[in-house]
Amino acid sequence: MSMQDINIEKVILSISSVGEELEKGVKLLERLTGRKVAIRKSRKRIPSLGVRPGLEVGCLVTLRGKEAKEMLKKLLLAVDNRLRKKQISDNSFSFGVKEYIEIPGMEYQRDIGILGFDVTVAFTKKGKRIVRKKIKRGKLPKKQQVSKEEIINFLEKNFRIEVR
Repeated sequence: MSMQDINIEKVILSISSVGEELEKGVKLLERLTGRKVAIRKSRKRIPSLGVRPGLEVGCLVTLRGKEAKEMLKKLLLAVDNRLRKKQISDNSFSFGVKEYIEIPGMEYQRDIGILGFDVTVAFTKKGKRIVRKKIKRGKLPKKQQVSKEEIINFLEKNFRIEVR
């Protein structure tokens, strides 16, 4: 295993909404992953959207390791194993699942209704710890960043994804 090998660092499932819709989103993510959901609060005031500081505006779950890979396979099946090039950036890619009932093995839940969510997948190479540590922190060279092309090759090889 070389320093240039790509690994999936984490898979993040997130839903952004307020009030009752947010509660439904929390239920959905808990059912989907079996994990505790983190709720995000807003820090800014945006009067046109009715957002104020301290208002709960979203929820998310972070998956890592083997659990992340298994969930990613299911979620990619929900979008027919297709991604567009503009959904992929350096170090990560994102896509949306319009309805959770498109995921294999998930059935319609009356208490949740029809709901979609966003998926973000972060990639890393070995040596990332140098940026995160407190003592003798270093900078990550450009070659240790995961490029768009490397992500596309990784997805085509490991997940049989079609990128258009």
